[in-house]
Amino acid sequence: MYKMLGMYKCRPLRFYLASTLLVFSLLSSEAICPFGESGSALAKRGKHSTVAGAVKEYGPLVRDRLKYRFESRGLVYPPRKLTMIGLKEERVLHIFTPDKKGKNELIFSYPIVGVSGSPGPKLKEGDRQIPEGIYKIIGFKPNSIAHLALILNYPNKEDIKYARQEKRSNLGSDIEIHGSFWSTGCLAMGDSAIEEIFILAHDTGLRSIEVILSPCNLNLKEPELDMKTGPKWLPEVYNRLKDRLSEFEMVKEISTTIPWNNQILSQ
Repeated sequence: MYKMLGMYKCRPLRFYLASTLLVFSLLSSEAICPFGESGSALAKRGKHSTVAGAVKEYGPLVRDRLKYRFESRGLVYPPRKLTMIGLKEERVLHIFTPDKKGKNELIFSYPIVGVSGSPGPKLKEGDRQIPEGIYKIIGFKPNSIAHLALILNYPNKEDIKYARQEKRSNLGSDIEIHGSFWSTGCLAMGDSAIEEIFILAHDTGLRSIEVILSPCNLNLKEPELDMKTGPKWLPEVYNRLKDRLSEFEMVKEISTTIPWNNQILSQ
């Protein structure tokens, strides 16, 4: 290490000036960027103050993709109901809608590009855990620092009930499905994916969307955590989630209409 320091000690002033300019130019370009995004993507942060503004910009192009996907499967767009299933271990967000006969049809499987925490429910503010349970979307955030976001109703009545049993408080809040590539208790989907999910949710209507968050596909495996040291009510929650997940036929492959990480994922 000291030899390396000595090497830089002998450098002339112009070396340091050139190095500083190089770093500045890289940080100012799309070559290096927080959250793995381009500079143009970051420039969009907080661009829209209203949902209508975001829908006006992203709706036309995104709807063409959505309509094609639905119509190619014999489904009507916009759908009358959506179920979003987030599997934490698999890092995937499945989106289902019922067909004409009421059977749940898989429409999209998006990669979750940013997660935090470990298997197990969210218990308090700052634990970085993604909640586990059945939730609703209660709002849109068009000016999110993570591009666009859907706001979940965490903590819901069930979360509050269990917290009262254990005399826990400060359960945390602001759990979202959002863009970008970073997460602290939310599902980060990347900017292109959240534009599609945002418009799909808007056109469907919040009252017609259910969000199921599970540690994994509980019908295929057990979660990788010690149930003996977890909350006493956790098996009850997992049994309920397992029953709900059994209503849906999930796949392992990613299925989306958008490029991600410079690759076109299977469609």
